[in-house]
Amino acid sequence: MPVLRLVVATALLSAMAAGTVLASPLSVDEKIRNALQLDQDAARGEKLYATHCAQCHGQRALGSASRVIPSLAGQRRAYLVKQLADFSEEERASREMHAVISKPEIANEQAWADLSGYLNSLPRASFPQTGDGRGLELGEAIFQDQCASCHQQDGRGDDDGFIPSVRDQHYSYLVRQMRSIASWHRLNVDADLVRYFDSLDTEEATAVADYLSRMRGPIQDHERMNNDGTTNN
Repeated sequence: MPVLRLVVATALLSAMAAGTVLASPLSVDEKIRNALQLDQDAARGEKLYATHCAQCHGQRALGSASRVIPSLAGQRRAYLVKQLADFSEEERASREMHAVISKPEIANEQAWADLSGYLNSLPRASFPQTGDGRGLELGEAIFQDQCASCHQQDGRGDDDGFIPSVRDQHYSYLVRQMRSIASWHRLNVDADLVRYFDSLDTEEATAVADYLSRMRGPIQDHERMNNDGTTNN
């Protein structure tokens, strides 16, 4: 799980100058490991989601293209846990998510295990928002040449689940995240990825996002049996 060490160090110096304290990336890693080792209760995760998350992400976790809110349904469990940990420790910025993750019912590793198990089990978005379709060949060429080695050719993410699925996602959200990463606005992203996204012009970035938003068809099965008898991908 790579961490943007240079940005973390810069942010830490700024925080020290301002009299604030940032969480250690080591603390994040420990919490992620702990959450992934816990038995998950998807039924409790469903209740937590309905209470704290559905207002923004929708009843079936399909997000909102117009509000640039991502679909979470079917997302990789390990990636979901990592993002919750990153938001909790402010390794990833979002005022709205920080408000949610700070609530006592959500601010613990068991809640992350339960939420991630529930979300991973949901059917993926069937008709996410797409772009204008004019740069699909360019988007496919860039993705398969530069991105598939990590996200796999079908966009499902890596075998361990820490690299996210980038298929079945809204075009507007994909574009925003690529721009956000390129602008060094996410501390939980590898520096090489930041530099790569920064090297893409607008036509290239939107072409990749449009291609990903239209990915359909089967996904290679990576289901794993957990200690509690549940399976996740």
